[in-house]
Amino acid sequence: MTDSAPVTRSTPWAQLAARAADPAASAIRARLAADPNRFARLSRTGAGLLLDLSRTALDAPLLDDLLALAEAAELRAALRRMAGGAWVNATERRAALHIALRAPRSAGYRACTAEGWEDASGYIHAELDRMHDFVTAVHTGRITAGNGAPFANVLNLGIGGSDLGPAMVTEALAHTGARLDARFVGNVDGHALAPVLARLDPARTLVLIASKSFTTQETMANASVAREWLAATLGADRIGQHLAALSTNLAATSAFGIPRERVFGFKDWVGGRYSLWSPIGLGIALARGWEVFADLLAGAHAMDTHALAAPPRRNLPMLLALAHTWHATFLGRAAYACLPYDQRLARLPAWLQQLEMESNGKRVDLAGRPVPFPTAPVVFGEPGTNFQHSFGQLLHQGTAVIPADLVLVARPDHELEANHRILLAHAAAQGAALALGRSEEEAVAELTASGTDPARAAALGPHRSFPGDRPTISIILPRLDPHHLGALLSLYEHKVALQAALWGINAFDQWGVELGKTLAGGTEAALATGDTAALDPATAGLVAALRRMGG
Repeated sequence: MTDSAPVTRSTPWAQLAARAADPAASAIRARLAADPNRFARLSRTGAGLLLDLSRTALDAPLLDDLLALAEAAELRAALRRMAGGAWVNATERRAALHIALRAPRSAGYRACTAEGWEDASGYIHAELDRMHDFVTAVHTGRITAGNGAPFANVLNLGIGGSDLGPAMVTEALAHTGARLDARFVGNVDGHALAPVLARLDPARTLVLIASKSFTTQETMANASVAREWLAATLGADRIGQHLAALSTNLAATSAFGIPRERVFGFKDWVGGRYSLWSPIGLGIALARGWEVFADLLAGAHAMDTHALAAPPRRNLPMLLALAHTWHATFLGRAAYACLPYDQRLARLPAWLQQLEMESNGKRVDLAGRPVPFPTAPVVFGEPGTNFQHSFGQLLHQGTAVIPADLVLVARPDHELEANHRILLAHAAAQGAALALGRSEEEAVAELTASGTDPARAAALGPHRSFPGDRPTISIILPRLDPHHLGALLSLYEHKVALQAALWGINAFDQWGVELGKTLAGGTEAALATGDTAALDPATAGLVAALRRMGG
């Protein structure tokens, strides 16, 4: 598929648009009541995960129409083109071959570049071998700090995809053990970096600078501070032993004082938000161990294999993409919540925000024309049960219908059995409450039965009723181990790419991000000098106020 027009003109698209106009299309409660086998009909397994769509409004006719749309949009061919190394990132003329990062050495992935086809698998595994040797040397003490002591800490300085993914995974897998104490700083705000540096011993800290171009302003500002911090304790001649770079700019890393053998690269066909599987994940391996990182890659590869091979009706990424597209595009749901019922996944919503909204937050199709329908929704979330005492009220009784993904882990890695049972009970109950709701008549009857005065019960009825018919999708991991976490993240990556193919947009560029970076140069100069002549009046006023109030 080259643009959105053929799909929007297709019969399946028209059928789905007509179906969405019917109020009954959103009914979940009635469908649950009518089909006692609904869970069995609408749950699927793949790569060790279970996907449950039974508490959405999907039924057999709707699913058939969605699968027909997938066929019209050539979704399977879109995945194969991506896996084949073609230029699926049309505006930058690049492949998007992050799946090759977690494939076996023998996979034989090739990427199309401006110079021709290159051996992606060979390049990837050469870097993985170097990473493995480096991690092993650090853990065994063959690579030490400048004073000869083993490293105790690793500090990762990166932003966006160079921070969110590695930080989220490292936190999620903390129970697997700590080889080095890991800290991640993305924000250029000194209030993010200064407290971290204050708690670390520079003589025992390895600093990773994660920037493909080695020019990212926020990262390089933090890197310069960290280099001065190291030099103040160790001396300028020893700081190279405490630095490593995750970058392709060898000239810049060398000028910064990082030895070539400490620089680990990845190609342009790996986008930042898809890069935690690359050398950007070096912090994961240093913090949790090489075996953990390798198992994370293997789990993602298992989901890749499923996504490429499973038939559409049993394909987890495709079904998730179709369900999310039904909600966002056809029903106009402008947001969805990611609700992980596992505290270790607290940063999953933040990682997913970048993956979804930076990838598919697009208003033109591949041909440069305005897209005539909603694309990516706003993504937000918090762990359960915390969200229940925060924004859960809006999900249940707010005026907007907001679908939610519930991510559950069947078996914990602690011995607090009652706590885990309560956690899972709340997860199951939230999905049921959102789907079933409670009518005003039911609310009044319950109040009256409990002894409330009938007039008071009638007055309270509207406040204590819930509309229901609010969709949730459940994703169950047997355990939160590296393998199943890798599969979960790969599931969402493929879901996002498939939705982009449905919408005819480019999931792999991010020009909106670049504009803000460009304008920041002018505003920084104005803040330094007070010269606001080149700024628009509102921005000039803001800069003047900041200079005045900041002294």
